[in-house]
Amino acid sequence: MDRAKLTSHVARVWDQEIVPTLTDYIRIPNKSPMFDADWEKAGHMDKAVQLIAGWCRKQPIAGLTLEIVKEPGRSPLIFMEVPAFGGARPDTVLLYGHLDKQPEMTGWAEGTGPWTPVMKGERLYGRGGADDGYAAFGALTALAALQAQGVPHARSVIMIEASEESGSPDLPHYVEILASRIGRPSLVICLDSGCGDYEHLWCTTSLRGVIVGELNVEILREGVHSGDASGLVPSSFRIARMLLSRVEDERTGEIKLADLIAPIPEARAEQAAGVAKVLGASLWDKFPFIEGARPVGDDLVQLALGRTWRPTLSVTGAAGLPALKDAGNVLRPKTSLKLSFRTPPTVDPARAYQAIKTTLEREPPYGAKVSFEGDHSTGWNAPALAPWLEASLERASRQHFGAEAVYMGEGGSIPFMGMLGARFPEAQFVITGVLGPGSNAHGPNEFLDIPTGKKVTACMAEVLADHAAR
Repeated sequence: MDRAKLTSHVARVWDQEIVPTLTDYIRIPNKSPMFDADWEKAGHMDKAVQLIAGWCRKQPIAGLTLEIVKEPGRSPLIFMEVPAFGGARPDTVLLYGHLDKQPEMTGWAEGTGPWTPVMKGERLYGRGGADDGYAAFGALTALAALQAQGVPHARSVIMIEASEESGSPDLPHYVEILASRIGRPSLVICLDSGCGDYEHLWCTTSLRGVIVGELNVEILREGVHSGDASGLVPSSFRIARMLLSRVEDERTGEIKLADLIAPIPEARAEQAAGVAKVLGASLWDKFPFIEGARPVGDDLVQLALGRTWRPTLSVTGAAGLPALKDAGNVLRPKTSLKLSFRTPPTVDPARAYQAIKTTLEREPPYGAKVSFEGDHSTGWNAPALAPWLEASLERASRQHFGAEAVYMGEGGSIPFMGMLGARFPEAQFVITGVLGPGSNAHGPNEFLDIPTGKKVTACMAEVLADHAAR
């Protein structure tokens, strides 16, 4: 393979085709079904699907077929197949991405917004470009670049789902009904992960599971005057605080429930040390801390493990609390909190969920009415890399990034990976992405770093070629 031609091909397609199409894609408010109950009626998801599918159908890829799979009551799925090329032996690669988006979030910089694409330098701002709109474009561009030079690649199946940000509730169904068409892939490539910086190819070695639920605490039938009732009637907020202390040490953030804790494999601890060495303080100072604020600790290795292999609790929402301007001297009847637990990759999420529910609901303080209801997704721990794949990733990173590949666990979740890991235990996995420092996928000012998108695309072409030649 002529790597200069590969780099040139990928850059041309990104500049002339991908960036303009992603710009149109960002304008579409195709929020994931969890965040838009009327998503089907609104039609934004269908518009995004048609935009991406239309681009894909035009690609100069021999034998490419595309189907939009849509069953009643479920989000759509773009399913593409590309036959083996150049005499590659019978085999299958599965490439994955998603096209649904997180909600708007507040705090976007002036002149930008979730549905307002803006190019600043070589970064495209707007919701969904990096998470994960670029995936379909990157996957097909890597295949087209190989075919343009006559380089063999295996049969490839590309799946672009539309419910990942909702926990991929529809994906298992589609995987099941499409099982015979998917086959048994020997390699899975997922383009929906993060990167510690923009100077290396980053390979995700693990993903945490997630448990999300609502804690409801009710003590009164209606609000009452706080001067009359406080000191006699317990605050529903204080009860909620008491309950949270059952599962988390509020001083350290340590989770107290044994069912949410897992041993950290030695190899993952060694990789965390490598990440700490590469990133240094940028491991944590990439986040928008206010002046004078600091992370939860000073040990960089422990910080790296804390975001990848240790359980955490975040309170991400609340109800029953009026806006400050509307808050009177009232003892409120009820407090509801949205709780998000991140669990280690190897923890059983169903067992962990039940432990949380039992702990929060047992013996409610003051006889309050307490409930915790939610859902959970499994984490994922990658199998050991085959020698050919480890060598391929290293070569690709040095060729296109000019530096070694780095291996890092991710603190987030991709439910599809745990499901695929269980379904295809013999497969090799490459999980990578463009979500680096400041890209802020679920928050304001999300951006896609275009040079990184190009380099990741070229690296995946290298891996696909090495997979066929192994």
